[in-house]
Parts: sequence; structure tokens; C-alpha cells
Amino acid sequence: MPVDMEKRPLNERFDHLLEVLSSQRFLKVEGIGNEVPFFICPYDVQEANAMEKLQNNLAKQLESRGKNLLRVNLYDLCIQILKERELWELIAEEEQDMDKNELLKNLNNVLGAEEYLAPKIAEMLHAGRYDLMFLNGIGEVFPYIRSHEILNNLEKNAKTTPMVMFFPGSYTYSMESGASLDLFGSLHDDKYYRAFNIYHYQAK
Repeated sequence: MPVDMEKRPLNERFDHLLEVLSSQRFLKVEGIGNEVPFFICPYDVQEANAMEKLQNNLAKQLESRGKNLLRVNLYDLCIQILKERELWELIAEEEQDMDKNELLKNLNNVLGAEEYLAPKIAEMLHAGRYDLMFLNGIGEVFPYIRSHEILNNLEKNAKTTPMVMFFPGSYTYSMESGASLDLFGSLHDDKYYRAFNIYHYQAK
């Protein structure tokens, strides 16, 4: 029976991820047919701090092996876009007087995945010669930014570079219900069918 790597201790998951992410098979986008090279790395939300350290260590190891890595934190990117559009202070001031639905509507207007976030990520990606990309900060921007919306729109702009989304929750697939992104293990984010679970991918 295959080892369920997703449930293994962090050090074993780190070894698997480093082997996969530094492999030519992964970097050359082999073994996934004609699908986009998008991968989900799910983890328990209680492991958030440990997973941040794991990502930092992965980045150091990959860069020491000559891999050019782009790291994108969605929360930081949202703030950057708001500041570039001179909206950050206005949103910060109005937030305390808005209910959640009003704030969600306003942020959707100025931080839409199709209009702003995905094109900005694509711009960052195309500005350098990156071998792969890490995408995190998913939990911090929910529910204002939904992970499946980012993935859907990145397909249009950044579908040639392998990307790993570090997801605080579960990513499951079954013939009956299809694929499901469940943030924090309980909140249903939405269905996204084209990504692969990175723990199911083999370097050889």
C-alpha cells in the first residue's frame, strides 16, 4: 500500500517536497498530461507556523541548488496593490464602519482575481526567469479572495511555470464529488479540478 505522505511527520514531508521540487521531472512539467502545472500542498491549520518555516527552508535549499523561486504571499500582495492604487488608507479607515458584506463587495471591486491579482502575479512571474513559484497567504485573505478564483485566473496568465499553493486545509478528489478545496478543514472554498496534490507526485 502506498505511503500517505500527507499524513507523515513534517521532516518526511519536507524531504519529499525537496526531492520533488528540485527534480527535472517536476521543473519540466512532466507526468501530468496536458494539465496546468498547479499543485496543492495541503496542511493542518495548526501547523501554520511550522509550515512557514518549512517553506523558508525549502526556498533556501532550492536556491542553493540553483533554482530561481518566486514567492507570493496573497495577503502582502493585496496590501501592495491597494497601496499602489492609493486605496489602502481609505479601506483601513472605512473597514471599522462596514459590515462584512459591504467590505467584501468593496474589496472585490478593487482586488478582483481576474482584473488585478492574477495579472499582477503573472507580471511578477514574467519579470524574472523563475523555475517555480510558491503561493501562500490563502487563509489570511479568505473570504475576500478565494483560492479557486486565483487558480482559475492564473490559468490564463501563468500556466507554464510550476506553482505550489500552500493550502491550510484539505484538497480531496473523488469520482463521486469531484475535487474540493476545504479551507481550515471545514470551510468549503470551492471546487477546482485541475490542480494536483503535491504529495501524490513522484520525482521519478
